Amino acid sequence: MPENARLSGSIDQIDLEFVEREATPRFLMKLSIQLHLAGLSLSNTVSILEVFGVQRARSTVHNWVHKADLQPETGRSPDQIAVDETVIRLDDERYWLYAAVDPETNELPHTKLDPTTNSVIAHAFFHELREKHDVDDAVFLIDGSHSLKDACNRHGLDFRYERRGNRNSVERVFREVKRRTSSFSNCFSHAAAETADDWLRSFAFAWNQLI
Repeated sequence: MPENARLSGSIDQIDLEFVEREATPRFLMKLSIQLHLAGLSLSNTVSILEVFGVQRARSTVHNWVHKADLQPETGRSPDQIAVDETVIRLDDERYWLYAAVDPETNELPHTKLDPTTNSVIAHAFFHELREKHDVDDAVFLIDGSHSLKDACNRHGLDFRYERRGNRNSVERVFREVKRRTSSFSNCFSHAAAETADDWLRSFAFAWNQLI
């Protein structure tokens, strides 16, 4: 599919029901949200708006992204799911990002951000994933994480250990997430964990549209 068709389709799915009074044309609001999630910093996104004669603060675009409340599409039925956990930083604090990736499409069906990692949190992640997607018959690809293994066992899910192969997809996604969260300091500097969790779900929505 041509990239411009993907971008257009993604823009069409952005709901601006939260807007009450906003002088910015809705198409430019949607374009700003999509461009930021697709890779532009808030500063560069604001510069694009200025090309159209619209001046807005970075915080305004930031608020549009979060108020749009974008979520990855639910109801997927993948044959395999690669799951992993990795550390990202919000200022000087460490948080654990749990993510599920469909290795066939590289899509992100679900993400979850938590301040720590343990079996209880891994169990909650799998519970949310099963609520949103039909994954009970999928094979879960995990590394040596004891918490992920324990969660699979508790949920009665089929899993196998895999460090390479189809698990490479989740590593590619994590590299991109880390690039975004480390380079866009104006997005994650002083960000609350809840705000970052919302942003990561919005990122997953855009990632799934554009890959």
